[in-house]
Amino acid sequence: MGKPNRKHRAAKQRAQQGASEFWATEGGEPPTPEEIGNAVLAAAMASARIGAGSKTPRGDSGVAARFAGQVATRELPGHDLGYGVHLAGRHIIKRVFQHGWLPGDVQQAARRRVDDFAVSFLVDVMADYVRPFAPATMDETWIEQIRAIEADTWWSDSEPHFGQWAAKHMLTVAAAITTVVEALALLLLLPELELIRPLPGTARPQGTVHHHVDEKVLGRVRGLLAKAESTSFPEEAETLSAKAQELMTKYALDRVLVDADASVPDLPGARRIWLETPYIDAKALLVNVVAGANRSRAIVASAWGFVTIVGDEADLEAIEVLTTSLLVQATRAMIASGDRDTRGDEARSRTFRKSFLVAYAARIGERLAAATAATIAESAEPERLLPVLASHQIAVDTAFDTLFPHARNRGITIRSAEGWEAGRAAADRARLDGQRRIDR
Repeated sequence: MGKPNRKHRAAKQRAQQGASEFWATEGGEPPTPEEIGNAVLAAAMASARIGAGSKTPRGDSGVAARFAGQVATRELPGHDLGYGVHLAGRHIIKRVFQHGWLPGDVQQAARRRVDDFAVSFLVDVMADYVRPFAPATMDETWIEQIRAIEADTWWSDSEPHFGQWAAKHMLTVAAAITTVVEALALLLLLPELELIRPLPGTARPQGTVHHHVDEKVLGRVRGLLAKAESTSFPEEAETLSAKAQELMTKYALDRVLVDADASVPDLPGARRIWLETPYIDAKALLVNVVAGANRSRAIVASAWGFVTIVGDEADLEAIEVLTTSLLVQATRAMIASGDRDTRGDEARSRTFRKSFLVAYAARIGERLAAATAATIAESAEPERLLPVLASHQIAVDTAFDTLFPHARNRGITIRSAEGWEAGRAAADRARLDGQRRIDR
């Protein structure tokens, strides 16, 4: 056996030994809840252990099951075990939030990497974490995401959460502990992110104003996009999407002029959009071009599958609504292109589909940029609008560079000329020129 294998085997043995020593207490006394919590933390760390000098997880995946077996055989008091699990979960989730993750981000990462039981446990841990904070001391994004993931304290305070959660999902003690360790191990693997929203308990700065898209305008945009997603005609879908973009651009231009006269203008914010596999980079490019057309900046974290967008709050809302719909339409157009009898197996290959999505995004970006420029030119006060937009762009760029000082551009390799041509053709069907004007 070579040296690398011996080192790996030794590390694995240490993890196994650590699992067996979690319960070592002086005089054979049963562990306290604090000691149980430390044991759960140690098991999660062993399960998620990062190799020395490497960012690749090299932990022992069997640690969770072995540790759970030890817990089951020791027959620990339910209250002590439950409180120990509570301490471990609260310790790790606090660290995760301090590292920039939001409740929605944790839920999205979890549903991609652990089972539904682990996801439900983490949602409950987050619900318990925010419970002590008054709504007035929480950022509105936190409040919205906690509500969106349905994180509520459904359990009774008369007993620890762990036992009630296990009973709710009909899990044995061993199965429940295995799930807890796997869930907490995932949290330990989450990298440190930019803190884009203030933590709970942090009062929002006085005087900060967040302008959101008018609900009537947003309703009309959603209506156009719903029609675009429901039609079976690609040309009609892309025309409806273009109308939605035009409506949002006109609304945004009116807003920036109002903000320019306001004593407290809207400041750039940030939010994350999670993408579904496969073709994360190609889909992220589509998000990026929509962000650019809406006066914002975007950066992708490919390893985890999300894009962070920096811009005004109202623009961020519009971008999220538009990209969600365009991703649905782009995927549908890609699949439809591969179903045509005139194309062979190439049209259903990964290289074709990735090239299709990249080309689609690139061409949509060109046309959205042209539509935005035309809308600005047709505005009532273009000479006043241009310097305001320039000032706005400086603010967004400054906020982006502050959050991501080491950001860099990265290209995407195209390996299917046929996919590229099909993607651009699909994007070209969007009738962005000569649109009828939409009344406000």
